[in-house]
Amino acid sequence: MTKWIWRGLRTGVKTTSYPRSPELASGVSPGRPLGSRGGDKSKLLVERCLTGALGLTGDQIGIDYRRCVHCFRCRRGADSAVGWQTGYEWGTREAARDDDRASLDEAFQRSLHIRVVDCGACGACMSEIEQINKPYYNMHRLGFFLTPTPRTADVLLLAGPLTEHMRHPLTKVYNAMPAPKRVMAVGTCAASGEPFGPSFASNSGVTEAVPVDVFVPGCPPPPLAIIHGLLLLVGRTAPGSLDSAGPSEGRVTP
Repeated sequence: MTKWIWRGLRTGVKTTSYPRSPELASGVSPGRPLGSRGGDKSKLLVERCLTGALGLTGDQIGIDYRRCVHCFRCRRGADSAVGWQTGYEWGTREAARDDDRASLDEAFQRSLHIRVVDCGACGACMSEIEQINKPYYNMHRLGFFLTPTPRTADVLLLAGPLTEHMRHPLTKVYNAMPAPKRVMAVGTCAASGEPFGPSFASNSGVTEAVPVDVFVPGCPPPPLAIIHGLLLLVGRTAPGSLDSAGPSEGRVTP
Protein backbone atom coordinates (compact mmCIF):
# COMPACT_ATOMS: atom_id res chain seq x y z
CA MET A 1 0.00 0.00 0.00
CA THR A 2 2.78 2.43 0.94
CA LYS A 3 4.43 1.84 -2.43
CA TRP A 4 1.28 2.92 -4.31
CA ILE A 5 0.88 6.02 -2.13
CA TRP A 6 4.44 7.16 -2.89
CA ARG A 7 3.98 6.39 -6.56
CA GLY A 8 0.84 8.53 -6.64
CA LEU A 9 2.60 11.42 -4.91
CA ARG A 10 5.49 11.28 -7.40
CA THR A 11 3.18 11.07 -10.41
CA GLY A 12 0.97 13.97 -9.39
CA VAL A 13 -2.46 14.90 -10.70
CA LYS A 14 -3.11 13.58 -14.20
CA THR A 15 -6.72 14.66 -14.59
CA THR A 16 -7.50 16.75 -17.66
CA SER A 17 -7.80 20.48 -17.06
CA TYR A 18 -10.77 20.80 -19.44
CA PRO A 19 -12.96 22.90 -19.27
CA ARG A 20 -10.69 25.30 -17.40
CA SER A 21 -8.32 25.15 -20.35
CA PRO A 22 -8.32 23.29 -23.69
CA GLU A 23 -7.15 19.68 -23.69
CA LEU A 24 -4.09 19.49 -25.95
CA ALA A 25 -3.06 15.86 -25.44
CA SER A 26 -2.90 13.78 -28.59
CA GLY A 27 -5.58 11.19 -29.23
CA VAL A 28 -8.38 12.80 -27.18
CA SER A 29 -10.55 13.17 -30.30
CA PRO A 30 -10.79 11.40 -33.68
CA GLY A 31 -11.98 14.68 -35.16
CA ARG A 32 -14.74 14.99 -37.74
CA PRO A 33 -15.21 16.23 -41.31
CA LEU A 34 -15.95 19.83 -42.22
CA GLY A 35 -18.16 21.09 -45.01
CA SER A 36 -16.10 22.38 -47.92
CA ARG A 37 -16.04 22.89 -51.66
CA GLY A 38 -15.17 19.58 -53.26
CA GLY A 39 -14.57 20.82 -56.80
CA ASP A 40 -14.99 18.38 -59.66
CA LYS A 41 -14.81 15.39 -57.31
CA SER A 42 -17.66 16.54 -55.03
CA LYS A 43 -20.23 14.01 -56.26
CA LEU A 44 -17.80 11.09 -56.05
CA LEU A 45 -16.78 12.16 -52.56
CA VAL A 46 -20.39 12.30 -51.37
CA GLU A 47 -21.03 8.86 -52.85
CA ARG A 48 -18.22 7.44 -50.72
CA CYS A 49 -20.17 8.20 -47.53
CA LEU A 50 -21.76 4.99 -46.24
CA THR A 51 -24.43 6.61 -44.04
CA GLY A 52 -25.46 9.61 -46.12
CA ALA A 53 -23.84 12.09 -43.76
CA LEU A 54 -22.36 14.01 -46.70
CA GLY A 55 -24.69 16.01 -48.89
CA LEU A 56 -24.15 18.19 -51.94
CA THR A 57 -25.54 21.65 -52.73
CA GLY A 58 -23.95 22.82 -55.96
CA ASP A 59 -20.27 22.06 -55.37
CA GLN A 60 -20.55 22.66 -51.61
CA ILE A 61 -20.30 19.54 -49.44
CA GLY A 62 -22.26 19.67 -46.20
CA ILE A 63 -22.07 17.29 -43.24
CA ASP A 64 -24.95 16.01 -41.12
CA TYR A 65 -23.20 14.95 -37.92
CA ARG A 66 -26.24 12.99 -36.79
CA ARG A 67 -25.26 10.40 -39.40
CA CYS A 68 -21.44 10.57 -39.41
CA VAL A 69 -19.73 7.41 -38.07
CA HIS A 70 -16.09 8.53 -38.47
CA CYS A 71 -15.36 5.96 -41.17
CA PHE A 72 -12.75 8.35 -42.67
CA ARG A 73 -13.77 7.41 -46.23
CA CYS A 74 -14.11 11.11 -47.03
CA ARG A 75 -10.60 11.75 -45.74
CA ARG A 76 -8.60 8.68 -46.72
CA GLY A 77 -8.29 7.18 -50.15
CA ALA A 78 -10.23 10.00 -51.80
CA ASP A 79 -9.00 12.12 -54.70
CA SER A 80 -10.18 15.32 -53.04
CA ALA A 81 -10.61 14.92 -49.27
CA VAL A 82 -12.94 17.11 -47.21
CA GLY A 83 -11.62 19.39 -44.50
CA TRP A 84 -11.14 18.06 -41.00
CA GLN A 85 -11.31 19.52 -37.50
CA THR A 86 -9.96 17.81 -34.41
CA GLY A 87 -12.07 19.48 -31.74
CA TYR A 88 -14.38 17.76 -29.29
CA GLU A 89 -17.00 20.37 -28.32
CA TRP A 90 -19.76 18.60 -30.24
CA GLY A 91 -22.74 18.84 -27.90
CA THR A 92 -25.69 20.71 -29.38
CA ARG A 93 -29.25 21.45 -28.37
CA GLU A 94 -32.23 19.97 -30.16
CA ALA A 95 -33.44 22.68 -32.54
CA ALA A 96 -37.07 22.34 -31.48
CA ARG A 97 -36.06 22.77 -27.82
CA ASP A 98 -33.36 25.44 -28.23
CA ASP A 99 -34.74 27.78 -25.58
CA ASP A 100 -34.40 28.43 -21.87
CA ARG A 101 -35.76 24.97 -21.14
CA ALA A 102 -32.73 23.37 -22.77
CA SER A 103 -30.51 24.30 -19.82
CA LEU A 104 -31.16 23.25 -16.25
CA ASP A 105 -31.41 25.84 -13.50
CA GLU A 106 -28.33 27.20 -11.75
CA ALA A 107 -29.02 24.92 -8.79
CA PHE A 108 -28.04 21.92 -10.95
CA GLN A 109 -24.74 23.32 -12.23
CA ARG A 110 -22.61 21.69 -9.52
CA SER A 111 -24.89 18.83 -8.53
CA LEU A 112 -26.15 16.92 -11.55
CA HIS A 113 -27.18 13.28 -11.18
CA ILE A 114 -27.14 11.11 -14.30
CA ARG A 115 -28.86 7.83 -15.09
CA VAL A 116 -27.25 5.98 -18.02
CA VAL A 117 -29.38 3.68 -20.18
CA ASP A 118 -28.06 1.40 -22.91
CA CYS A 119 -30.71 1.43 -25.65
CA GLY A 120 -29.03 -1.24 -27.77
CA ALA A 121 -25.59 0.28 -28.25
CA CYS A 122 -22.75 -1.74 -29.78
CA GLY A 123 -20.61 -1.01 -26.71
CA ALA A 124 -18.40 1.75 -28.09
CA CYS A 125 -20.41 4.69 -26.69
CA MET A 126 -20.88 2.90 -23.38
CA SER A 127 -17.11 2.49 -23.13
CA GLU A 128 -16.59 6.23 -23.70
CA ILE A 129 -19.28 7.08 -21.16
CA GLU A 130 -17.49 4.86 -18.65
CA GLN A 131 -14.30 6.88 -19.14
CA ILE A 132 -15.78 10.15 -17.88
CA ASN A 133 -16.18 8.55 -14.45
CA LYS A 134 -12.50 7.52 -14.28
CA PRO A 135 -9.53 9.51 -12.91
CA TYR A 136 -8.34 11.20 -16.11
CA TYR A 137 -11.68 12.83 -16.92
CA ASN A 138 -13.12 12.69 -13.37
CA MET A 139 -16.56 14.22 -13.93
CA HIS A 140 -17.05 14.44 -10.14
CA ARG A 141 -14.79 17.51 -10.07
CA LEU A 142 -17.40 19.25 -12.24
CA GLY A 143 -20.33 18.26 -10.02
CA PHE A 144 -21.59 15.39 -12.19
CA PHE A 145 -22.51 12.07 -10.57
CA LEU A 146 -24.00 8.75 -11.70
CA THR A 147 -27.09 7.41 -9.98
CA PRO A 148 -28.47 3.84 -10.18
CA THR A 149 -32.12 4.91 -10.06
CA PRO A 150 -34.17 7.25 -12.25
CA ARG A 151 -36.01 8.52 -9.18
CA THR A 152 -32.96 10.55 -8.16
CA ALA A 153 -31.79 11.41 -11.69
CA ASP A 154 -31.77 14.85 -13.27
CA VAL A 155 -30.44 13.71 -16.65
CA LEU A 156 -31.09 10.59 -18.70
CA LEU A 157 -27.99 9.77 -20.74
CA LEU A 158 -28.81 7.43 -23.63
CA ALA A 159 -26.70 5.42 -26.08
CA GLY A 160 -27.83 3.16 -28.90
CA PRO A 161 -30.37 3.31 -31.74
CA LEU A 162 -33.26 2.24 -29.47
CA THR A 163 -34.06 -1.40 -30.08
CA GLU A 164 -37.70 -2.47 -29.96
CA HIS A 165 -37.07 -4.38 -26.74
CA MET A 166 -35.80 -1.20 -25.05
CA ARG A 167 -38.61 1.14 -26.09
CA HIS A 168 -40.93 0.27 -23.18
CA PRO A 169 -38.19 0.13 -20.48
CA LEU A 170 -36.85 3.50 -21.65
CA THR A 171 -40.30 5.08 -21.43
CA LYS A 172 -40.73 3.71 -17.90
CA VAL A 173 -37.35 5.10 -16.82
CA TYR A 174 -38.15 8.53 -18.28
CA ASN A 175 -41.56 8.66 -16.60
CA ALA A 176 -40.02 7.70 -13.25
CA MET A 177 -37.69 10.72 -13.24
CA PRO A 178 -38.75 13.78 -11.23
CA ALA A 179 -39.09 17.17 -12.90
CA PRO A 180 -37.18 19.10 -14.04
CA LYS A 181 -35.48 16.45 -16.14
CA ARG A 182 -33.40 16.43 -19.29
CA VAL A 183 -32.30 13.85 -21.85
CA MET A 184 -28.94 13.63 -23.62
CA ALA A 185 -28.43 11.35 -26.62
CA VAL A 186 -24.84 10.13 -26.99
CA GLY A 187 -23.58 8.83 -30.31
CA THR A 188 -24.66 8.77 -33.94
CA CYS A 189 -27.04 5.84 -33.57
CA ALA A 190 -28.83 7.51 -30.64
CA ALA A 191 -29.25 10.64 -32.77
CA SER A 192 -30.29 9.05 -36.08
CA GLY A 193 -30.24 5.26 -35.81
CA GLU A 194 -27.35 5.01 -38.26
CA PRO A 195 -25.96 2.58 -39.24
CA PHE A 196 -28.35 0.11 -37.54
CA GLY A 197 -31.79 1.54 -38.15
CA PRO A 198 -34.48 1.93 -38.95
CA SER A 199 -35.00 -1.82 -39.23
CA PHE A 200 -37.18 -4.59 -37.85
CA ALA A 201 -35.07 -4.60 -34.67
CA SER A 202 -34.16 -0.96 -34.05
CA ASN A 203 -35.39 2.58 -34.58
CA SER A 204 -34.10 5.88 -35.93
CA GLY A 205 -32.71 7.05 -32.63
CA VAL A 206 -34.04 7.58 -29.12
CA THR A 207 -36.24 10.53 -30.11
CA GLU A 208 -38.85 8.00 -31.17
CA ALA A 209 -39.51 7.25 -27.49
CA VAL A 210 -38.45 10.28 -25.42
CA PRO A 211 -37.78 13.99 -26.08
CA VAL A 212 -34.08 14.86 -26.36
CA ASP A 213 -32.57 18.14 -25.15
CA VAL A 214 -28.92 17.69 -26.14
CA PHE A 215 -27.26 15.57 -28.82
CA VAL A 216 -23.59 14.53 -28.71
CA PRO A 217 -22.85 13.04 -32.16
CA GLY A 218 -19.93 10.75 -32.94
CA CYS A 219 -19.24 7.06 -33.38
CA PRO A 220 -18.32 7.00 -30.63
CA PRO A 221 -17.96 10.56 -29.31
CA PRO A 222 -14.82 10.99 -27.19
CA PRO A 223 -15.19 11.51 -23.41
CA LEU A 224 -14.54 15.25 -23.70
CA ALA A 225 -17.45 15.58 -26.14
CA ILE A 226 -19.73 13.88 -23.61
CA ILE A 227 -18.50 16.22 -20.88
CA HIS A 228 -19.15 19.16 -23.20
CA GLY A 229 -22.73 17.94 -23.64
CA LEU A 230 -23.23 17.77 -19.87
CA LEU A 231 -21.80 21.27 -19.45
CA LEU A 232 -24.22 22.44 -22.13
CA LEU A 233 -27.15 20.94 -20.21
CA VAL A 234 -26.36 23.08 -17.17
CA GLY A 235 -25.61 26.23 -19.14
CA ARG A 236 -21.85 26.28 -18.56
CA THR A 237 -20.81 26.31 -22.23
CA ALA A 238 -22.05 27.21 -25.70
CA PRO A 239 -23.44 24.61 -28.12
CA GLY A 240 -21.64 23.17 -31.10
CA SER A 241 -23.41 22.29 -34.36
CA LEU A 242 -25.12 19.26 -35.89
CA ASP A 243 -24.31 20.48 -39.37
CA SER A 244 -21.04 21.16 -41.17
CA ALA A 245 -19.23 23.92 -39.28
CA GLY A 246 -15.96 24.69 -37.58
CA PRO A 247 -15.16 24.09 -33.90
CA SER A 248 -17.35 25.79 -31.30
CA GLU A 249 -16.30 29.30 -30.42
CA GLY A 250 -18.20 29.24 -27.13
CA ARG A 251 -16.57 30.06 -23.82
CA VAL A 252 -16.72 27.49 -21.05
CA THR A 253 -17.30 28.29 -17.42
CA PRO A 254 -14.94 26.03 -15.44
